[in-house]
Amino acid sequence: MNQMLQEPEAQTQLAQPQETQASVPERTSVPERTGVPDTPERPPAPVHPRFVKPQRVAFVQASWHRDVVEECRIAFLEEIEARHISRAQVDLFEVPGSFEIPLHAQLLAKTRRYTAIVAAGLVVDGGIYRHEFVADTVIKALMDVQLKTEVPIFSAVLTPQQFHESAVHHDFFRKHFVIKGIEVAEACANTLHSLERLRGQVAAGITG
Repeated sequence: MNQMLQEPEAQTQLAQPQETQASVPERTSVPERTGVPDTPERPPAPVHPRFVKPQRVAFVQASWHRDVVEECRIAFLEEIEARHISRAQVDLFEVPGSFEIPLHAQLLAKTRRYTAIVAAGLVVDGGIYRHEFVADTVIKALMDVQLKTEVPIFSAVLTPQQFHESAVHHDFFRKHFVIKGIEVAEACANTLHSLERLRGQVAAGITG
């Protein structure tokens, strides 16, 4: 009997320290600093719409200042692939200079093989003739080809006010052509989507 009465007392005595321990707040563990800064999370990649029909693009590049202009082609191919036009769907053509681009664009458009044509070149002051004249002629000719053939043509033919054969200018315009390559790919993809919808509406008799 004495043992049976003593067991509850022992249980009560054992429970008291547990209550005291529970009243003390637990220490939260702090992660050790490793000295490596937290890397910011990358924003999610944009989701671009897919095309209903297969697309094929011709990229016509002037070889004058090739090391500068090719940055546009490289950036274009990367961006257009992100917009669901693979590199296998882009045919590359090279001409001597920007002045030769319109004729190639016209012949390519007449084949009806391409849904879009992109032109890239760098027109600079050669000291013999005004480079603005060449640039204006090229742009006007490309617009004429576009309107006559109804094949959209996109121009990345640039005409800087000043261009010197220096490392500084080469580096500046190479970076600028990267930007233009991304922009012309965006314009090309968006226009092809718009024309795809518009032609579908015309075929369905929706537009007046």
